[in-house]
Amino acid sequence: MENLTADARFEKLGLNLPPAPAPLGVYKPYLIDGKYLYLSGHGPVRDDKSLIIGRIGSDMDQDEGKLAARQVGLTMLSTIKTNLGSLDKVKRVIKVLGMVNCTPEFEKHPFIINGCSELFAEVWGTDNGIGVRSAVGFGSLPDNIPVEIESLFELY
Repeated sequence: MENLTADARFEKLGLNLPPAPAPLGVYKPYLIDGKYLYLSGHGPVRDDKSLIIGRIGSDMDQDEGKLAARQVGLTMLSTIKTNLGSLDKVKRVIKVLGMVNCTPEFEKHPFIINGCSELFAEVWGTDNGIGVRSAVGFGSLPDNIPVEIESLFELY
């Protein structure tokens, strides 16, 4: 899949994009500044617009949390495709900030956020799909979602 475009790679994965979420507060879901695309924090939106809910370490295990982070990645891809028209407009991932709603004892935050990072690497390749990253634990997140992720991308 090395010579394929991001859109073609995504198509080959056979995944669905959930609907791009509309803001529920006073913020923009994305902002373009020159050659940079900033995405606000996204949650795990399902195809039916519902959210994946629960706290990792009590309501769900780490594998379910990782799948929730992958769903957040799909939601972010939906925002890009809906608003920019194509995943091919993204040159590379620069930064990912992953926030994990978990119990105080849970310590595998990077494992959870790998769900999103691995998806981005599949779409843009390992050179352009992997950027710098932080993965941190939180005592709660909006609506009790298990994962919230924000990202910065470079555009062509």
